[in-house]
Amino acid sequence: MLRDLLTVAANLAVLVFAVTSMLSVGFAHSIKQILGPLRDIWALLRALLANFVLVPLLALGILRLWPLDRPLEAGLLLVAMSAGAPFLIKLTAVAQAEVALSATLLVLLLPVTVLYAPVVVPRVLPEAEVSAIALAVPLLLTMLLPLAAALLVNSRWPDRARRWAPLARRASTVALVVLVAATTLANIPTIIDLFVEGAIVPPLLVIAGAFVIGYLLGGKDRNAREVLGLGTAQRNISAATVMATQSFTENGTLVMVIVTSLAGFALLFPLAGVLRRRELTATPQGRSST
Repeated sequence: MLRDLLTVAANLAVLVFAVTSMLSVGFAHSIKQILGPLRDIWALLRALLANFVLVPLLALGILRLWPLDRPLEAGLLLVAMSAGAPFLIKLTAVAQAEVALSATLLVLLLPVTVLYAPVVVPRVLPEAEVSAIALAVPLLLTMLLPLAAALLVNSRWPDRARRWAPLARRASTVALVVLVAATTLANIPTIIDLFVEGAIVPPLLVIAGAFVIGYLLGGKDRNAREVLGLGTAQRNISAATVMATQSFTENGTLVMVIVTSLAGFALLFPLAGVLRRRELTATPQGRSST
């Protein structure tokens, strides 16, 4: 009973977090700031290469070296093939990198995930059947639509947008805390089992390796490197969850998706804090504010 309540709380927190994160970005930035970087074709190609080619290949290579039960392998591969997550907004804010650039990356990665997954996932996992519509609807309603609505408000009523942006940020922070706490408490036995079996290692390696891939392909600009590093490492757990629940009967697949999401929280938020400290020490403003 308690686990069911925690699961419901986590699911609701995911929804609230996704919507409020995208609203906060739209209220605080202009359409030009979000869409302008999409004109850099080479940066777009590097982001696509990192997220949809190199990270899936990394996951396949790690699973060759550290084999898991098939349902667990399937869950990790689903995560590796799903890019673009609202948590990137919060990670970027924690790292004090360019939040608008992280929204640009999401605008790029989300539609590509919807087109990419139904084609590639069945080839890598022949037992899976992925519906593009099932993927597109939740991503559209919880991420792209709130972002578009907030950008519209910002362009028409900038004063209201400035007042509402801090409220959306605070709501997203509360939702994130609830999400992490509820998900962890609901899955403690599973997490312990995977630690004991050593199955937690491949997800951690994929996340760490994905950050390195994104960071190295981010170009010369430090902000771009950090955003692409974090954006490549933070996979789209929502998309992976949809595929795990609709295409696989084994519970282990969904379990690995959940555990990988927790591993991402545990690894990436401290990493974002390290990047923030580097940013503070690298700028005169940062030194004066500390």
